[in-house]
Amino acid sequence: MNIKHVMFVGTMIVTMSFAGTAWGKSAISPIPMPKWSIVDLDNSSESEDDELLGALNQSSEEELADKLYQGQSLRSIAQNSGGNYDRVIAIQIKQLQEQLDERLANGSISSEQHALQSMEVAELIIESANRAYI
Repeated sequence: MNIKHVMFVGTMIVTMSFAGTAWGKSAISPIPMPKWSIVDLDNSSESEDDELLGALNQSSEEELADKLYQGQSLRSIAQNSGGNYDRVIAIQIKQLQEQLDERLANGSISSEQHALQSMEVAELIIESANRAYI
């Protein structure tokens, strides 16, 4: 796998973890349709962020971002802080699959694209979570 693909997937996963579905809709879209907002009126992503931070045993998004910026992988963050790596993977797979399902329901991807991308979700998430980006 080339480095551009790895960097793209890693950035996409981290961004989706922080921004919920606001960024996730355009992260995979061939024609970006960003939904930008200073205030996220949809509080459902807040509980997912808290769930991810809890699984990583991190107190804040800033603490997590600092560790990622220092070149730690999600696996090493979870292991070093007493987090639950398997739960981190499950949360991120669920989030990315929900976004794919939403894009299929909205008609922005075909059922064939949905099926192909769904088959790759777990592999991409696991590979990205195990890689440190420095």
